[in-house]
Amino acid sequence: MLGRRTAVAAIAAISMMSPLAAHAADVTLKLAHFAAETHPGHIAAKQFAERVAERTDGAVEVELYPANELGSPPEQLEQTVLGVVDMNLPTHGGLDKYEKAFATVMTPFAFRDYEHAHQVLDGPFTEWAAPRLEEDGLVMLSHWEYGFRNITNGVRPINTPDDVKGLKLRTPPELQIVAAVEGLGASTAQIAFPELPNALNQGVVDGQENPIGVIYHFKLNKLQDHLALTRHVYNSMVHVISKSSWDRLTPEQQAIIREESTTAGALMRKLVQEQEEEEIAALEASGMKVTRPDLSAFAALMGPAHERVAEYAGEENMKTFLGFLQK
Repeated sequence: MLGRRTAVAAIAAISMMSPLAAHAADVTLKLAHFAAETHPGHIAAKQFAERVAERTDGAVEVELYPANELGSPPEQLEQTVLGVVDMNLPTHGGLDKYEKAFATVMTPFAFRDYEHAHQVLDGPFTEWAAPRLEEDGLVMLSHWEYGFRNITNGVRPINTPDDVKGLKLRTPPELQIVAAVEGLGASTAQIAFPELPNALNQGVVDGQENPIGVIYHFKLNKLQDHLALTRHVYNSMVHVISKSSWDRLTPEQQAIIREESTTAGALMRKLVQEQEEEEIAALEASGMKVTRPDLSAFAALMGPAHERVAEYAGEENMKTFLGFLQK
């Protein structure tokens, strides 16, 4: 046993340590996501990991697994729900498989612009939806970014909704995006993103739709001739952590992770918006033909798509979300 003098000295030494050092064992958290390593999503994730390590004096380390290294987006999210992967950056369309309130965010043509989306998501939407997600084993940390989605194809330029009719477009397996594209008269095929280049090369589909950053960083301009800035659905990465992993952290560590998640999300938003026009210009310079159609004609066709989303999300959820948009 320790002598009294030795014990007192040990207690004094502990009291001089930071709360993190005194109470926390070393923790390693795996963060998996689908963005390319050059994409703002991964840049933000790197900043998050670095600052968490710095602010916890190395007690919490975040390991990054970008570009679907740990499986497809649905597989990564399922692993996070189960606590196998600690953190993930799914879209609202991924999260709505667990909590239908999240399905409303990707309603076609819901948001006027980025500022409108951020005001809704950071404020009333998070207060409403985040607590529901914890029942499914996920703690929501913050909204990041991904961008408004746009259509590319190898057949013809798109200037009006009629130009979309008859095209076969790849979409992710998210009802809101499928409803928007089919509402414009295209047919859809749900193909895993890693398989998209082969599908385009082999003519399985005529085109696809994604935010500008994805089109640019994954070099889809090498496979597609035309880009139309349709901005039909807004997409955002959502930073979530497994509830079981969250509960392993001290309150001090939880506070740091929340703060740095929000800071990383702000960085991603800044980078995505700043880079969009530069990336569009670079795609045009590479030979891609870019059109900027009048979107009012596209939005006017979304009645059936909105009905499909409302049915999927739940009428009450949709009513609540539409109230957020109007405020």
